[in-house]
Formats: sequence, structure tokens, C-alpha cells
Amino acid sequence: MTDLKATATQIRRDIVRMVHAAQSGHPGGSLGCADFFTALYFNAMQHNPDFHMDGINEDIFFLSNGHISPVFYSALARSGYFPLEELNTFRKLNSRLQGHPTTHEHLPGVRVASGSLGQGMSVAIGAALAKKLNKDTHLVYSLHGDGELDEGQNWEAIMSAPNLHVDNLISTIDWNGQQIDGPTDKVMAQGDLRQKFEVFGWLTLLCNGNDMDEMVATLAKAKTMTGQGKPVAILMHTLMGKGVDYMEGHHEWHGTAPNDDQLKKALAQLPETLGDY
Repeated sequence: MTDLKATATQIRRDIVRMVHAAQSGHPGGSLGCADFFTALYFNAMQHNPDFHMDGINEDIFFLSNGHISPVFYSALARSGYFPLEELNTFRKLNSRLQGHPTTHEHLPGVRVASGSLGQGMSVAIGAALAKKLNKDTHLVYSLHGDGELDEGQNWEAIMSAPNLHVDNLISTIDWNGQQIDGPTDKVMAQGDLRQKFEVFGWLTLLCNGNDMDEMVATLAKAKTMTGQGKPVAILMHTLMGKGVDYMEGHHEWHGTAPNDDQLKKALAQLPETLGDY
């Protein structure tokens, strides 16, 4: 657990450095989801950094809220999908690390373009059904933003999954209560998301996504709930900007890059644990 926490801290450090260097990107949600990505890629998921697009005989992951690409890229690089030094190219011309992940750059670890919100659930369900057809017993994981659930396509997909008996899917919702225009309750009040998923026929878990012990335990529990005829949803409470005090809980940091002084303050709170790229 100590190693996982150290990895999450380094990933947070990577995030603020990447966004600062590009003076563009989305640090808030990325910082909030660093513990989830660490627990997923370094503990829960059976995956192969020797990347093959078809993902046969391994667990696969889809990032639906693609704007939090900094945390995704850092997790992929830190787990061996591509060289750490490539993080220096984030959002630069001709880089494989674009602001929203795409497939035409052929970046290892990216299986779908996710620049347009609301589509990842449909993709994840399709991949889970394909695994069943292929008699592949591995799992499909996905991550979605709570603000992203304003997109209606999500709910058509969420309704379909239990009816199609998609029980090899674990979808996590980053329930941080913030989106680009403000608090989700003010932009589009969603009510009790856990209750909504349960009414649609999903098995659900609730967790603190910024507590590593709880995050690891929740993903482990979710895996035991697969194979029961229903998909599994994790409703994950996180704090936008987690780890950088002046960013925490503020929607303004959804898509704002820190300046030089703000970067120094952030890095002072995020000690270098695994070595900077």
C-alpha cells in the first residue's frame, strides 16, 4: 500500500508538470482520479503493457471522460506502456499525447478516442459483449465523469447493460460534484446516482476514491461481484484537485493550467517519490 500511495503522489506531480508545461489541459479531475488509476493499473487490472489493440486474454480499460488525459497518460507511462520521457510532449504538435486520447496516434494503452463525452459507456458494453462472444473471461473497466452523465446516450447504455446480462463490466463514476460550468447540482442536478444505477439494474458500490486502502478494497470487491448476470458500478466520491490545496473542490480548475508560482506551490505539496520524467 505504501508503494501505491507513492505512485499516486508521483502521478499527481506528473499531472501538474504536464499541464503547466503545455499551459493547457485539465488538472482538476486528473488529480482527483490519481488514486483510482493507481489502484487500477498497479493492483486490480490484469493488463499487458506489450500493447495489442484487441485486448484478448487481458483486462481492458476505457476512459470515457477523455479530458482527464494527464492522469491516464501518466499511469500508462508509469506502468510501462511507453517511455516516461514522452510525457514531455503532452499537447504539443505531432505528439501522441493529445489533449483528448485518440487512436490514430497509435499510443499504446489507448483503445478508443474519447474527446466527445458520453460515448464511453456504449463502447465499454460493446467490448464486454465481445469478450463474452470470444469466451474471454477477463474484465472490462471504464471511468466516467458525473457531469458527463448529463449526456443522454449514457442512460440508454446504462439501461441496456443489465438487459444484455453484461456481467463482466465494472464502470466507475467520478462523483466529484463538479463540472466545467460549476457544481453539478447547479448545472444539472442528478440526485442519488447510486440509486439511479440500482434502479436501472446494476450492482453498485460506494467508495472514497481518495482513500487508497478503500479504493483498492472496492475494486477487489467489485471483481467478486462480476459473473452474476449484472454489470457493476462504483460510485466514487473524489475531490477535484486532490493533493493541491488551492485547487481542491474548485470547478475553476477543471481546465485551467497553473502558472509558474502556482506550479511551485503544487510541487511543494507533492514530493517526488519515483523520479520525475
